[in-house]
Amino acid sequence: MPYRKVSLASGEIYHVFTKSIAEFKVFNSEKDYARMMKTIDFYRRLDTPCRFSEYIESANYEKARLNPQDSERIVDIVAYCLMPSHLHLVVKQLSDGGISRFINLVLKSYSKYFNLSHNRKGPLWEGRFKNVLVETDEQLLHLTRYVHLNPVTAFLISQPEDWKYSSYTEYVGLSENKKLCNCSSVFDIDIPSYKQFVNNRIGYQRELAKIKMLVLE
Repeated sequence: MPYRKVSLASGEIYHVFTKSIAEFKVFNSEKDYARMMKTIDFYRRLDTPCRFSEYIESANYEKARLNPQDSERIVDIVAYCLMPSHLHLVVKQLSDGGISRFINLVLKSYSKYFNLSHNRKGPLWEGRFKNVLVETDEQLLHLTRYVHLNPVTAFLISQPEDWKYSSYTEYVGLSENKKLCNCSSVFDIDIPSYKQFVNNRIGYQRELAKIKMLVLE
């Protein structure tokens, strides 16, 4: 996947999203979701010892897991959600070219894994990734809610905490081991208030999704 021609600014936060070709289901099992989350964890660093496929297959993988605080990072993950055919990332760029390098490596690595696992050939993702600059704290807060409600809006689950493949459980203190996000560097979260903020939007966001589908039809 080629790098983007438009430079993204270091120190800024972006909503980055990409989807599979023809909305092909790229996450079919818990193993697939876990693989992508580990890939995201690995490639957010500036210096990686090897390709992720080599790293995760090593005998000492769990023992030798990299600590993101022990190495310089090129991006911080502020929020994320993996969906069956696409993914949303809210990312802060920490070094020049960091987001493009990070996304390129993540998507390329997962494509190789997926094609090998499913005896498939060819590209997996639809063109270049898309990105939107987050300009205000209010926009960022609403964006995290939108991202965390994606699986609820799609009627995959009824409550956001039931989706294991997003950062919502990290936001509300329900995840002890999964620590991909560094949202604390961006804003303070009052857990009860954030839960209410998200849950109050469920019905409205589902109605918007229904209207969108009717328009497309």
